[in-house]
Order: sequence, then C-alpha cells, then structure tokens
Amino acid sequence: MTNAGALRFAAILGFLAVALGAFGAHGLKEILARNETTAIWEKAVFYHFIHTVVMFVLANRQPLHWGKWFCFLFGIGLFSGSLYVLALTNARWLGAITPFGGIAFLAGWLWLAIAPGTNPENRRN
Repeated sequence: MTNAGALRFAAILGFLAVALGAFGAHGLKEILARNETTAIWEKAVFYHFIHTVVMFVLANRQPLHWGKWFCFLFGIGLFSGSLYVLALTNARWLGAITPFGGIAFLAGWLWLAIAPGTNPENRRN
C-alpha cells in the first residue's frame, strides 16, 4: 500500500466513523436504548474517529511509518469494533476483546512518543 492508499483507507474509516455515529444516534436509537448501550456506542465512535484522524496524519508523512499506522488500525478494529458489536448484541463477553484494542492504541501513541518519525533535518529538542 502506498501513502495514497493509506490516505484513502483512513478517509474511508473517517466516513464510517461519521456514518456509524449518525446511524447510532438515529437508526439504532431504540436498540441501543433497550440494551442500555448508547454510551458504549458513543465511546466506540469517539475512539474510532480520533484514531482515524491520527492515521490520516501519519499517511501524509514521508516515509509512511506502517507500524504506527497499523497499531491504530488494529486498535480501531479491536477496541471500537468490539464495542460496536457489544452495543448491538449486549454480548458482554466482547468486553474481553476491547482491552487488546486499547493496548494497540497505547502502543501506537508510545511509538509516536519514542520515535515521532520527523525528518532529522527539521527535528528540534
């Protein structure tokens, strides 16, 4: 995948975050209320959207740092994905998967803190 492909993928994830947020607020309102999982859905959308923005920023860097980018992708899939399904099904055992997504997010952020990947010519202390 190229930087352009990573940008497109991040854009699609951004589209999905907005669509899922709207769908949860309108189309799934009754199901989420019945399951008492509206806050869970909202948290899934929030983390999905924030980390999609980070992926978009990373995709604009040359060279693309795939490890960091994939940490955030896996985080969205595991963290937000498990929360989306949990909110819809009320299958509480899915909460056991969610922390693995959180670990992926933490790994991506820590990796950015340790090795931001900026151009050495532009790096400042």
